[in-house]
Amino acid sequence: MNEEKKRILVVDDDVSILRVFKNILEKEGYLVETAETGKDALEKIKKEKFSVCLVDVRLPDMDGTDLLLKMANDSEIIKIIVTGFSSEEVGKKAADYGADDFLVKPVKAEELVATVRERLGTVQHES
Repeated sequence: MNEEKKRILVVDDDVSILRVFKNILEKEGYLVETAETGKDALEKIKKEKFSVCLVDVRLPDMDGTDLLLKMANDSEIIKIIVTGFSSEEVGKKAADYGADDFLVKPVKAEELVATVRERLGTVQHES
């Protein structure tokens, strides 16, 4: 059984959030890449395979939901929107654009880990 480490891409223009998320997820045994722009994220997605992509709604070069649309054809990636703006509208828009889940900032470490684990669990279910 190949127990390969899961790769996670964190996309946020806030460097401190990138650092915190990276630390939390690496402690859990994931391989974590970060991107500060949507363009950077798309470049990384083209080069490597990621299991999970955590995307901030507000990016300097595009909206996080636009990034989701550009990733829509890659159904392998679990897409989780991260936003500081909690509203039904954001949740609905994220779902409409292909997000599998969404987290509201400030995100607690336990919440981040639990959401990622839960989502990976639903993808890797054994039949």
